[in-house]
Amino acid sequence: MSSRTRTWLAIYARALGRMARGEEPAADPPKRILLPHHSLLGDTILLAACVAKLRARHPRAEIVHVMPLAFVPLFAGRPWGAVPVGWSARDPESLAALWDLGPFDLAVVNGDNRFSWLARAIGARRVVAFSGDPSAYKNWPVTDFVAMPERPMAWSDLVSTLVPGEPAEPYSRGQWPAPPFRPYDRPEGDYAVLHVGASTPHKTWLPERWAALAAALEARGLRVCWSAGPGEEALVAAIPGSGRQASFAGRLDLPQLWDLVARAKLVITGDTSVAHISRAAFAPTVVIFGPSGPVLGGAGRFWANCPGASVAIDPFPCRDQDVLFKRHVTWVRRCSRGLSECPVPRCMHEIGVEAVLSAAAPFLPGPAR
Repeated sequence: MSSRTRTWLAIYARALGRMARGEEPAADPPKRILLPHHSLLGDTILLAACVAKLRARHPRAEIVHVMPLAFVPLFAGRPWGAVPVGWSARDPESLAALWDLGPFDLAVVNGDNRFSWLARAIGARRVVAFSGDPSAYKNWPVTDFVAMPERPMAWSDLVSTLVPGEPAEPYSRGQWPAPPFRPYDRPEGDYAVLHVGASTPHKTWLPERWAALAAALEARGLRVCWSAGPGEEALVAAIPGSGRQASFAGRLDLPQLWDLVARAKLVITGDTSVAHISRAAFAPTVVIFGPSGPVLGGAGRFWANCPGASVAIDPFPCRDQDVLFKRHVTWVRRCSRGLSECPVPRCMHEIGVEAVLSAAAPFLPGPAR
């Protein structure tokens, strides 16, 4: 039996025990609020809209944000006063530490209702989640269901609808304190960060397009700094001429990456976690959208004041799937096909350099040299 399986069996057993014994009534308004999940980094950052709304609605409540261990340093400044706590299904010690966190009056579960079990195991008396998860067992611990919105919106705004009331005010510079970071080889002068990594090959742009984009930015007086995640160094190496420029691929931890993008004159990236870090750092950010599309993955209302732009061909013929966390949502248009179904991501490849440069134009220095 894998450590991950043992962890989830322990979570189910503890949650069932608490549910069988019954819980004391939850305080209303809640004094302690839990956000439990194990989402990808981008989705974790996008929960900011939900956290901000909770803080506005419950200014005196303690908010605990349970997230993957690796992400905690990015939240060291405790945006909106939420306390970050890390855990991993493969780390028994981190799981055991969660048991001491409860009880909680309210838990908000985003996306995957499986984490309602974790919420109950930790000691949440009331659990709010979206309805429509087809896996019935995931819904058993949920006490309050909220229907998915019926109109198009960005994921960050969508998740915040789990909390009743008016949306939080749009994000502004400094609401997310910059995390402390270890010294690294900081670039000097005016520079642009070009992040070429992605969570899936379908979100990558063509190497020759990156090369042409880099040349155009250098002609406008910006130094080019390449970026990619651990294990993605080959993506930078495949770009013609990239050896002439600084590459931070696989070299930075999350707080260092925050600092790199925060000081940049411009960040250009695919639809990845770096786009969301860059927005939170209030850096001018141009995002190239492919499979996810610019509506669901875009800035939306909450991040609308952040400087930046989206580049996409929208609509795109094969961006036609409406499934979101296993729920069919009528307005969703995305694509989760693998390489066997879609060997060439045309939604990315048909975006040209000029379209990206046009989107970046408001953030560029003077005319080309």
